[in-house]
Amino acid sequence: MKILLDENQVREGVSRLAREVTAQYGEAPLTLVGVMTGSLVLVADLIRQLSMPLRVGVVQASSYSQGTERGPLSIDTGMVIDLAGRDVLLVDDIFDTGHTLEKIVHALEQHGPNSVRSAVLLSKEGRAETSVRPDFSAFPIPDAFVVGYGLDYRDEYRNLPYIAVLEESDLGEGA
Repeated sequence: MKILLDENQVREGVSRLAREVTAQYGEAPLTLVGVMTGSLVLVADLIRQLSMPLRVGVVQASSYSQGTERGPLSIDTGMVIDLAGRDVLLVDDIFDTGHTLEKIVHALEQHGPNSVRSAVLLSKEGRAETSVRPDFSAFPIPDAFVVGYGLDYRDEYRNLPYIAVLEESDLGEGA
């Protein structure tokens, strides 16, 4: 495993995201919706740096069924708090092809918010397949399989305080 972004770089990126979000919303109330499970670390660190009135909720989305193999996207908005008439910031760990972001934004729009914007920690370069892009992104990264700071491989590595690239030898059988 090779470290791509160390702990200090990640911390600085989250602080930059917080400043950009604050510049966009000021002190207006904001409803932040984290995409389970990968965004939990980012959400926890981000909300501690935001001073506007905040409500926090989650949505469950999963598109990886085994290892790095992509399965069908499943979205569960059953845990989403009331979004009607509110400004919503969707927070996810990584932007890859854009399909997940596009579908979650569409699902949240069905709940009647004033606006839905998105923020991600990582944005993979050259992978976008949709016109949807995150409104806020801390880091562009190369097209590599990354873990740490909430991102996982087979439910491991989420607790790393940095972002690392898994090498082919780290992926093991069935990747």
